[in-house]
Amino acid sequence: MNAPRARIPRRAVHGVLLLDKPLGLSSNDALQKAKRLFRAEKAGHTGTLDPLASGLLPLCFGAATKFSQVSLDADKAYRATLRLGQRTSTGDREGEVVEERAVALDRAAIDAACARFVGPIDQMPPMHSALKHEGKALYEYARAGVEVEREPRRVTIHAIDIVDGDDDRWTIDVRCSKGTYIRTLAEDIGQALGCGAHLAALRRTGSGPLDLAQAVTIEQLGAMDE
Repeated sequence: MNAPRARIPRRAVHGVLLLDKPLGLSSNDALQKAKRLFRAEKAGHTGTLDPLASGLLPLCFGAATKFSQVSLDADKAYRATLRLGQRTSTGDREGEVVEERAVALDRAAIDAACARFVGPIDQMPPMHSALKHEGKALYEYARAGVEVEREPRRVTIHAIDIVDGDDDRWTIDVRCSKGTYIRTLAEDIGQALGCGAHLAALRRTGSGPLDLAQAVTIEQLGAMDE
C-alpha cells in the first residue's frame, strides 16, 4: 500500500492578490489554485468571472476578506468582443447558434447603438449566470431546460468605447456599475442594430482603482519562491 500523503500545513496569509484569471477556469478554481500556492488558511474572491472570461480577479487572504465587499461594490471595466449577426442560446460563444442574419454596418451605426445604452439601464439577468434562485444558480436551471422568472435589474453603463472592429466582429471597452452582465449588453446591442449578437470574448480590465496591469498569472505565481 502507498503511504498516505503528508498534509501540507496551512498558514496565516493576509492581503490582496490581483490575479489575471485565465480562460477555462472558474473563479473558485482560480482561487483554490492561488490558495494552495500560498498555503493560505483563508481566502475568497471578489466577484465571479465566468470560465469564458479572463482578466482581473482580486483575491482576498486572511484579514483582507473583511474588506472584500468594497471590491464587490466597485465599478468594473471590461474589454468585450461582439460577434454580430449571430444569436446563441447562452448569449456567448459557448451556446448553439439560434439565429443568423447578414451584417452590413459601419462604425457610425455601431457607435450609435452603443450610445443608446450609456447611462442607467434595466437589464434582465441571463439564465446562464451564477445569480441564485431558491439556493440554486440560474445556470443550473438553464442546463435542466427550466426557465426561471427574473426581475430586471437597474445598472449603470458609464462608457462604451469602440476599440476596433470590422464587418461582424467588434471590440469595445465598457465601464459599468457592479452587477452588469456584459453578455446581456452584447445581445441588447445586437438587437438595437437589428442583426443580433453574442459575446465572443471577455476580459475584465479593472475593478474600482485596481487595474489588470498590476495583476499576475497563476504561472507567474507558481514560478515565485517563498
